[in-house]
Amino acid sequence: MIRVFIADDHALIRDGFAKLVNGEEDIRLVGEACSASQLFEMLPKAGRIDVLLLDIGLPDRNGLEVLKDLRLRAPEVRTLVLSMHPEERYALRAIADGAAGYVTKDSASEELVKAIRRVYTKGRYISETLAEQFLPQSRTEVETPPHTLLSDREHEILLLIGGGMSVREIAESLALSINTVNSYRRRLLQKMSLKSNGELIRYVLRHQLIE
Repeated sequence: MIRVFIADDHALIRDGFAKLVNGEEDIRLVGEACSASQLFEMLPKAGRIDVLLLDIGLPDRNGLEVLKDLRLRAPEVRTLVLSMHPEERYALRAIADGAAGYVTKDSASEELVKAIRRVYTKGRYISETLAEQFLPQSRTEVETPPHTLLSDREHEILLLIGGGMSVREIAESLALSINTVNSYRRRLLQKMSLKSNGELIRYVLRHQLIE
């Protein structure tokens, strides 16, 4: 059973989602919040939460800021961002800040259910439309992808950054110092001719290096 919590300030959205999951045998709605403050108040009381549906436009805090707090306060929760904005505007930023996926509110009900299941089982969801934007742009890039030139450790850190982890989280996960992780990060950026974590995430998604 996939236990889902939704944080959205629109009652119609919350009610619509409740009706949607009522017809799904493997998904259960375990809690609702209409603001970021209510979300963090209710999280400890909701029990296990597998997937959090998070409105990027909550009234008291920006959803991207909430994502950063969730990584610290509830890192085990996989967050699927809901937004009225098109994917190209916020999806990459949301994933960089720790979201496991991004779905627009005008998406079909079937896509939302699919996204919840994929985030729960695979850990990551992007729509086919967004994935197409990350397809390799040239034959040269296909033939000699820069990530093949990385060391095993650099490649590992590339995937972790691509998965939305911060340098501190990577250091803790791999039992390395923050300085060491930063050194690996600088080397892989140089080898791949990239300039930022955002470009690394875009590269990882474009080459489908993680699911």
